[in-house]
Amino acid sequence: MTAPVKLVRDIELAQTVEYAYASVADTPLRCVWVAGACPLDADGKTVAVGDYVEQTHQVMRNLVTALRGAGASLTDIAKTTVYVASSRQADLGAVWQVYRAYMGAHDVPSTLLGVTVLGYADQLVEVEAMAVIPPSAAGQSR
Repeated sequence: MTAPVKLVRDIELAQTVEYAYASVADTPLRCVWVAGACPLDADGKTVAVGDYVEQTHQVMRNLVTALRGAGASLTDIAKTTVYVASSRQADLGAVWQVYRAYMGAHDVPSTLLGVTVLGYADQLVEVEAMAVIPPSAAGQSR
């Protein structure tokens, strides 16, 4: 079976970016919208207060878990938005490197944003995702 998400890289656009400029998913597919994955542990407490890198690891682990619950995986993602509570590009870059390590070769279109504040106390990072899976995978969700 082929992957439901095809990444589009246009040679007329800069090739130095670490993501595809677009993604295409042919129908019929099952869509999965994931709420922003947050750096919370199983008890709902923010982990690694003040640490962008460790919070990003927790965010990505939580994203993997949420996707798995819907019968999907990171390679089914068609688009992400990465939110970082910082105005410093160095902080955004540190978060991006962890995010990219989890995403591997599946460099989907993504927006990286510095924001003033996120929803939970001491939260520095959040990743929102949209994924697509073949209809046959629908029965695999919990």
